[in-house]
Amino acid sequence: MSRKLEKIVLLITDFLMINLAFVIYFTFRVESGFFEIIILPEFFLPMIVLLFYWLLIFTFVGMYQSWFASSRFDEISTLFKATFVGIFILFFFIFLDDYINNVSSNKRILIFVYWGFLVLFVGVGRITIRSIQRKLLIEGYGRKSALIIGFNSKAFDVVDSVSSSPALGIDIKAFCVVKEKDIDKEYKNIKSESTVKFLPQIIDKYNAQEIILALEEDEHEIIGEIIPVCDDKNVKLKIVPDLYEILSGQARTSQIYGVPLIDVMPELMPEWEKKLKRFIDIILSIVILILSSPIVLLTSIAIKLESEGPIFFVQERMGQNGKIFKMIKFRSMRKDAEKHTGPVWSVKDDPRVTKVGKIIRKLRIDEIPQFINVLKGDMSIVGPRPERPYFVEKLSQEIPYYKRRLRVRPGITGWAQVKHKYDESIEDVKVKLRYDLFYIENMSIRMDLKIIFRTIFVVMFGKGHYE
Repeated sequence: MSRKLEKIVLLITDFLMINLAFVIYFTFRVESGFFEIIILPEFFLPMIVLLFYWLLIFTFVGMYQSWFASSRFDEISTLFKATFVGIFILFFFIFLDDYINNVSSNKRILIFVYWGFLVLFVGVGRITIRSIQRKLLIEGYGRKSALIIGFNSKAFDVVDSVSSSPALGIDIKAFCVVKEKDIDKEYKNIKSESTVKFLPQIIDKYNAQEIILALEEDEHEIIGEIIPVCDDKNVKLKIVPDLYEILSGQARTSQIYGVPLIDVMPELMPEWEKKLKRFIDIILSIVILILSSPIVLLTSIAIKLESEGPIFFVQERMGQNGKIFKMIKFRSMRKDAEKHTGPVWSVKDDPRVTKVGKIIRKLRIDEIPQFINVLKGDMSIVGPRPERPYFVEKLSQEIPYYKRRLRVRPGITGWAQVKHKYDESIEDVKVKLRYDLFYIENMSIRMDLKIIFRTIFVVMFGKGHYE
């Protein structure tokens, strides 16, 4: 089952079960005769409102993500927690409405009866879908190809566990060895291929979607070679941790049927927080664009009066997952500033910058049009700064992990911008990359707010630099 089909099936099932739960509850509440009815309540409007309410909550908590390697118990546990919070929110608003309208009712507690019906019916629907999905995986539908890097006891344990658990949906296709002496060996009819030097070709050969690292202690230095390959190929990476790392709490592990694995993720933000981040981006962008409209008008006039050329500067940048988009800024340099030089970084006291450009750069006014990019979904308010494709390719050849920045939506401001000065050398780029990777691995709404407040401080005191 493809991810798209999985989402559609889950949405249809939830649609039916959420409505069925309401119909059963309405019948129990109105038609059973157990409860006194003074005014017959509405039927269709509450049903529609509740449908969209629950679908929104389920989306925020990540219940439409791929189920791969999750248990049905985890599914029901997530459903229970999501609906528990959701029902208390509803209870609060019903209580508030009664209080405002001075209505006293002892029947509002019946909402918890509705909650019981909701958990029962949606839970049954989801367990049914997951059971069918599990059966399809066992029969060979929707399975994922995987490679194991390493040829040792750790790697053999992974093979044993995965092969004894067909419902996992993983097929180990080959070993990719670290030492040349292990080439052309076998374990349980799974052959060891060439070394990690040829990892891209082996991934393509087996159409691998997962890579599991099972390395010895003296082999860990090759991880630096493997991660950029996995990023380029969009392959998920898991690591079998050392026992010491597990016992000391240094590794946050998940389990695949008893095998502890560390997920090497481009970001750790849960699904609900991603949706909230996007919602905040949209709301703040609209507010800032409206409030700054007089400044935008005055800046446009000033740019046009001072020098020839367009008001806005539009340039190709590389966004999330390598997608090219056109970033919009107020023009702060003279027309055709790179005509004779080709792509070059801006520098401190750049002679190409106009008088108006110096002012709007200092006050960060030139960045305001980028909120249009945020509304379009090309950028976020907070994230690594987007770079031009030319420099992305150039820097990725010189700096390991540089392309990991592309796994998240780029931003108008970022941790690197509030922590480090403008780029004057390749060393500055390397320092900023460390800040960007730190942000990616620690993304949260709390951190975004911290960066936004620091950015306000930077703007007020004229420090920092935005490319």
